Amino acid sequence: MKMNSRIFAAWFFLVGMVSLQAQDDVSLFKYWTYYSDVENSLYKTLASIGLEQLEPRKGEIAKLKTKDDWLKRQQLVKKKLLEVIGPFPEKTPLNVRVTGVIQREDYRVEKLIYESRPGYYVPSALFIPNNIKGKAPAILNPIGHSPASFRRDSYQHKIINLVKKGFVVLAYDPIGQGERLQYYDEKLGKSIFPPNHEHSYPGAQCYISGYSSAKYFIWDGIRGIDLLLSRPEVDPDRLGMNGISGGGNMTAVIGAIDDRILAAAPECWITNFNYLLKTEAPQDSEQNLVKMIAEGLDHADLIEVRAPKPTLIMATTRDFFSIEGTRESFHEARKAYEALGAKENLQITEDDDVHNSTKKNREAMYAFFQKHLNNPGDSRDHEVELFTKEELFVTKTGQLATSLKGETMYSLNKKVVEAQVAALNESRANSDKHLSKVRNSAIGLSGFSFPVEYGKSIFSGRMVNEGYVLEKYLVDGSGDYKLPLALFVPDTGSKEQLLLLLHEKGKDHAVNKEGLAKQLVAKGYSVLVADLPDIGEMGPGYLRGDTYIRGVSYNKWFAGILTGKSIVGLRAEDIVRISHFIKKDLPEYRSTTAISVGVLGSELLHAAAFDENIQKVCLVRPFMSYSNIALTRDYQPSYIHSVVQGAITEYDLPDLMAYLAPRKMLVINPLEANGQKASRPKVEEEMAFPLKVYGKQKGTKGLAVESNIEDEDVTTQVLSWLK
Repeated sequence: MKMNSRIFAAWFFLVGMVSLQAQDDVSLFKYWTYYSDVENSLYKTLASIGLEQLEPRKGEIAKLKTKDDWLKRQQLVKKKLLEVIGPFPEKTPLNVRVTGVIQREDYRVEKLIYESRPGYYVPSALFIPNNIKGKAPAILNPIGHSPASFRRDSYQHKIINLVKKGFVVLAYDPIGQGERLQYYDEKLGKSIFPPNHEHSYPGAQCYISGYSSAKYFIWDGIRGIDLLLSRPEVDPDRLGMNGISGGGNMTAVIGAIDDRILAAAPECWITNFNYLLKTEAPQDSEQNLVKMIAEGLDHADLIEVRAPKPTLIMATTRDFFSIEGTRESFHEARKAYEALGAKENLQITEDDDVHNSTKKNREAMYAFFQKHLNNPGDSRDHEVELFTKEELFVTKTGQLATSLKGETMYSLNKKVVEAQVAALNESRANSDKHLSKVRNSAIGLSGFSFPVEYGKSIFSGRMVNEGYVLEKYLVDGSGDYKLPLALFVPDTGSKEQLLLLLHEKGKDHAVNKEGLAKQLVAKGYSVLVADLPDIGEMGPGYLRGDTYIRGVSYNKWFAGILTGKSIVGLRAEDIVRISHFIKKDLPEYRSTTAISVGVLGSELLHAAAFDENIQKVCLVRPFMSYSNIALTRDYQPSYIHSVVQGAITEYDLPDLMAYLAPRKMLVINPLEANGQKASRPKVEEEMAFPLKVYGKQKGTKGLAVESNIEDEDVTTQVLSWLK
């Protein structure tokens, strides 16, 4: 009795699947114990790039001897700082409004709202001593990380001590703190994020547009100085600035670029990048200026550029901001002050404590301001009567989100993105000219470098299974790490085409959980699965930093921002290395088709644009564009590592798709920035340019976009496309 051919085919497929459904050990590093720290390779590679970039600066500083040398250095640093921050907007009316006044025995508090930009409200409190004779010195107080902002007891304590000593003090809510929460949830009565996430989650969208959110934080402070100078009580020649932690960052940066600040006392922040990269990792988005390390700048520059103006570095010996880095920056900056004849104007105070404001340091700060702002008096730290948090509310509801509303960092950046998208679309109108620039733009902005050496691959074993053979390899990565590869070769089927499969959850997931890899092998295709830095066996590791949002380390991404070496660029280099391995070590395969699942579509598109050996590209569940992420308030954090900072100033993912024409490409179930499957109209909008470019090509099946495929039918769709 003859078996029906269709039944036989189905039986053969099922028999093959029985063996293929067995769990395959595709790991390599549990055998190669020498590479046991490979899961931290992404951060260590990015940090090592930064450390290498810092080396030339040491030589430059060592050459500075004279006053003229340091003055030239100051001009260079000031210029670079303004460039990496980016241009500020024009100054607009502050529209200061007083929402309440609290009178105490020897001072009063005016609760104010000012607009640093039109409709961008800054809740603040101005503490004014009673019985001021003439004009008083003033202190701008940017606030460190705290949900309560300046209403926190320790911050109030310092402010009230200063005002009782005769200083006018302006404290204000940073973005994402106090009454200025951007992701406030009325049901929770608080933000869905802690303060550093409130900064970095929307701050990441600013990086997509090409600048650090520091621009908004700095501008709030600069306009705060304008507010102080508008007050009749304030002496414009006696301005000081002090803040701790994130406020110390703002004190250092604003004090470096705004000459109106005479005396600056950054607290618990100054260290140097050498130790920051080796300890806590880069901090929030506003603390990381674009390519600051690549431009040869460090924390000490923020002090040196101020010389000979008075500066007090405040530190604690057990701070996560390395005290050794603090001391090194102080000793380096002292050379600038000595050369400019003002050694006594640079001071440092240390106390034995963790990241905290201490009595000893506060008293040193009071004395520092009393001396240099010509306001002598008692420098002791006194116990004072504090306000309740509610007493210092500036808005009616205690939150801008439920009172005045107004602009947010997201809404301001959204306008920037919309203008950038419009400019991209205008450029795309001349597709040939536009596409001629895309590849170089992607190389430059991603920080991609073509490998100089590829190294020798390491064959790591073979396992013969029913229906296929599994081989393992180690290939040199772009940093001090190896890339783990597993090759599945079926007993039957075509040996001419190799499928490179990159899964966002790693090769083990692709092989043993999701099933796509083995289903392709069952159909006779050789499949090479690989892990890239921070994925699968290669991550995420324990070096994650403190901005870990929904399982994603933003700090790692920020390290790439500082150095100009994006995670996308690094991974694209590794994909090119894998492509070279295929060409060199697996010459029996005449063509390579690369398939990505999830966010790695971004890295694959870059690699394919840089490497013509990748003949065909299939993207399964990719996000569609960087601009879509920047325009979506509640985007998926998991996308961030696969985004290139500043890309949309020159190109976006649809441009890379168009650049690949006429290479065959399939896109299955593209996702929107919120992680949901994109609607057909949205797909048509995002894919309009590549579809137009592919439409001009003759003699090719070109680009296919399938946006409504059931998960169980994805393999069928890929197999149909591969034929």
